[in-house]
Amino acid sequence: MMTPQNAMLEVNDLTKNFVKRLDMAGKIAQRLGSNIREETVHAVDGVSFTIEKGQVVGLVGESGCGKSTLGRMIAGILPPTAGGISFKGVEFTAMTQEEGEAAALAIQMIFQDPFASLNPRMRVEDIIGEAPVIHGMTDLKERSDYVGDMMERVGLGREYVRRYPHQFSGGQRQRIGIARALAVQPEFLVCDEAIAALDVSIQAQVINLFMDLREDLDLTYLFISHDLSVVEHISDRVVIMYLGRIVETAPTDELFDKPNHPYTTALLNEVPRLDQRGIEYEPVSGEIPSPLDPPSGCHFHPRCPHVTDRCTIEVPVLREIAPGRLSACHLNDQ
Repeated sequence: MMTPQNAMLEVNDLTKNFVKRLDMAGKIAQRLGSNIREETVHAVDGVSFTIEKGQVVGLVGESGCGKSTLGRMIAGILPPTAGGISFKGVEFTAMTQEEGEAAALAIQMIFQDPFASLNPRMRVEDIIGEAPVIHGMTDLKERSDYVGDMMERVGLGREYVRRYPHQFSGGQRQRIGIARALAVQPEFLVCDEAIAALDVSIQAQVINLFMDLREDLDLTYLFISHDLSVVEHISDRVVIMYLGRIVETAPTDELFDKPNHPYTTALLNEVPRLDQRGIEYEPVSGEIPSPLDPPSGCHFHPRCPHVTDRCTIEVPVLREIAPGRLSACHLNDQ
């Protein structure tokens, strides 16, 4: 599939493995004949997709499928094992130092836990204002006003700039995290389960904030979540991920109306809907396999109701099955 001309971010065959090296005892045991070996976690396995400017792309999958690892690589927090990431048509590794610094500011991440992502010993003024001062977006004299403007943009009062994180509620702390990301004037936000730790009533407020910020600041989002109802509400496109691989991607309405991949179907069957009352909802059968030893062929085949012999051997290719729709399933060949 051709890359859109207005693509902001391109992920190309991205892979991330985490290797647990043997300690001294393990090495001795190995020399004595034990079959102990280094363990490799295949967190992200050959992922490719594109996000256009102004889009909100929802990234969905069960816990442990590699969503957060993928988000951290895009945000520059983790280096990939293989593959590449391009921002505005330039591969990260090919950027000059100046281009790399600009991209690092343009792509910001909002984390899941507002308790852990803010330094408890720093005042809000320092948490939000530190990076803008360092990068010359404001100076020390104007920092308080600059931080106050950021806080008001996310729905907090500027009179709270001297407070510490523990003096705020969970929803307010998440707004501080959003303000910190906005303070360096980004173009692209990676939201990693950014509302999962919040009460349901607060979640709705933060979702509406994200949507308002998108319009006001012309932002582009990668919105990582396991909550399909939230993703359906906020996203233009949805990417479904399973055990390190993308299994389906499509415009939101099309994916929710007619899922193609059996895993997508199973996920959507878990979501209660008002027009389907009386139906018993069951979780996806079985448990997600370990990324230490993923299944051969299609990773979903041990849990798939439509499995064939081919699925256990051959890795399905993520290919276009309709304009704007991609799926990785051998059933599409029939």
